[in-house]
Amino acid sequence: MTCLPSSPSGKRLGLVIDLDTCVGCHACAVACKEWNAGGHSAPLTDTDPYGADPTGVWFNRIHSFEAGDGPAGRTVHFPKSCLHCDEPACVTVCPTGASYKRAEDGIVLVNPDTCIGCKLCSWACPYGAREYDEDEGVMKKCTLCVDRIENQNIPEIDRVPACVSTCPSHARHYGDLGDPASAVSQLVAARGGFDLMPELGYRPVNKYLPPRPREAPAPAPVARVEEGGLPGFLGWVDRVLSR
Repeated sequence: MTCLPSSPSGKRLGLVIDLDTCVGCHACAVACKEWNAGGHSAPLTDTDPYGADPTGVWFNRIHSFEAGDGPAGRTVHFPKSCLHCDEPACVTVCPTGASYKRAEDGIVLVNPDTCIGCKLCSWACPYGAREYDEDEGVMKKCTLCVDRIENQNIPEIDRVPACVSTCPSHARHYGDLGDPASAVSQLVAARGGFDLMPELGYRPVNKYLPPRPREAPAPAPVARVEEGGLPGFLGWVDRVLSR
């Protein structure tokens, strides 16, 4: 089985996802697919994508849920990808060492040259973040776009994961969650960011920001009914059209 780094650095690169501002547009999933189809884990297989039984490799998926009842109800869009856990079971169950966690920044990756496609990592991951590429016969997953964030040939402002760079509502944030002074760490502290299923003990690096509470809408004003006519604006329209 694979061991975790014995002397990890304090750096923990990851994402913070704001569930209050995510609009469920799937732009992050599309940008992720486009970038990684030609990047570090390329290709990303799609089989019969427009048919009755499509299969394919996606590193980022968005699920939508209805939460709450009545005026307090809302739709919550929940993006999900690899959480780059501090205690990743997907790494420790790997029999070949193909799945590993980098000591320098905490990113979890898969080496396709040593992966045998046994799927043990996908069974161990409680978040469903592992993808099996049927054509390649190996497991694949979010790389946090290592070929973007480490690419010195692109402008520094663009050295962020593809999903972050494309989010139209700025619901995705990238940075060092091991640094309490970083922008992402301060955002988590200010908004009460949380781990996904913390009771499992995997200590995911990625955090989620909860939806802000919403006030119930004020009751609509009661329209004044004019004597012998329709109420309010409708009454005015009726009088004008009746001239």
